[in-house]
Amino acid sequence: MKTELLRLNDANRRQFMLNTAKTALGVTLLPGISAKMAAAEAVSKSGPGTPGFGKAKHVIYLWMNGGMTHIDTFDPKEGATKGFGTPCRAKGDNIVSLGGYLPKLAANADKLSIIRSMSSKTGVHEAGTYIMKTGYEPRGTIVHPAMGAWGTHFLGRIKDVTLPDSVVVNSGSAYPGAGFFPPATSPVPISNPENGLQNIAPTASDTQFKKRIGLMDEFDTNFRKKFQTEDVKAYTEFYDETLKLMKSEDLKAFDLTQETAETREKYGRNNFGQGCLLARRLVESGVRFVEVQMGGWDMHNTIDNAMTNNGNTLDTAFSALLLDLQSKGLLESTLVILGSEFGRTPDVNENDGRDHYPLAYSTVLAGGGVKGGYAYGSTDKEGRRPADKQTSPSDFLATVGHAMGLPVDEVVMSPSNRPFTVGDKGVPVIDIFA
Repeated sequence: MKTELLRLNDANRRQFMLNTAKTALGVTLLPGISAKMAAAEAVSKSGPGTPGFGKAKHVIYLWMNGGMTHIDTFDPKEGATKGFGTPCRAKGDNIVSLGGYLPKLAANADKLSIIRSMSSKTGVHEAGTYIMKTGYEPRGTIVHPAMGAWGTHFLGRIKDVTLPDSVVVNSGSAYPGAGFFPPATSPVPISNPENGLQNIAPTASDTQFKKRIGLMDEFDTNFRKKFQTEDVKAYTEFYDETLKLMKSEDLKAFDLTQETAETREKYGRNNFGQGCLLARRLVESGVRFVEVQMGGWDMHNTIDNAMTNNGNTLDTAFSALLLDLQSKGLLESTLVILGSEFGRTPDVNENDGRDHYPLAYSTVLAGGGVKGGYAYGSTDKEGRRPADKQTSPSDFLATVGHAMGLPVDEVVMSPSNRPFTVGDKGVPVIDIFA
């Protein structure tokens, strides 16, 4: 059985464990199983002593699925390629201006660091998404870890918390997850923030459930004694931590009905807005890495109409998240990042939309020790190419890893004995840290 399991990819290994739990225990939840990995002690070239290192105890990644237009959001331009809408000027700041669809974020631009000189090689959705979440170009022979898995690998599980280390909200099926790390480091997927964490209650009565646990333990005792391997320990921990989570008060973190109607309205009553609120609740309860996905950015047609809707959704939720984290004293210890697989063409096409454009785009960071009201790098006057300080997806993720306190230049060997680092040798953008 072990041989068959090792042949599975990350998603199928996770599904195998889910099915095993469902059959044996009557539950379908896969929590983050403790990998019991010690925190890295190596001092990297971008480690302790450099600005921002380790200040982000939590990360919220706002993922704009489809290719967000940089010119209409975080890199507005004058002239022939000017984005639709009127650019908003950050209050009291002549450096950072935002597209006209983002007035609330413009009022909070004193909290934002914008990297305007992002550039990538791929204009394909799937490949662009992969590289912006792993730092690596996709390969047919291996799956690379996403940032949440890197965090668990180097920092271990967060102590005294029964919740998973990593969660992805509004998730689709294609997600790199744990990559070549153990399935234990995979994020727990939440398909709809309104529904929270599903299938956590036993399908059997308490008496039947206890009998099943006892029977399993009786069957497994001799096996565990005979085969004292890391794989066997991982499966044992899977069941133990599932039981702990099922009985834990921490599960309330997934329940949005605990929030007031006023708070929920501030974020916007849509999947992305409520996903951002759920992310705040999760980091407040100890989850290290939360990704919240928002679709609808593939704007080949009538971009003005599309941006009116998406811009308002993003503007409302992102600004509410920043203010909420700040009011709770969480913003300095929580890094909020925003990214997309690429930008969109400076020229508007015949359908009044913009097409895929990886040569220039923007990412955003806030909290977690970064500067506010700051723009790193720039594009030319039409937004076609980085004019200075060109930044790659690998650099961006290395910056996130640096903020998390990860040794981003430490080599980790995969099970196939190949060397990898956080962000594929990317260089952290130290200038954005206060």
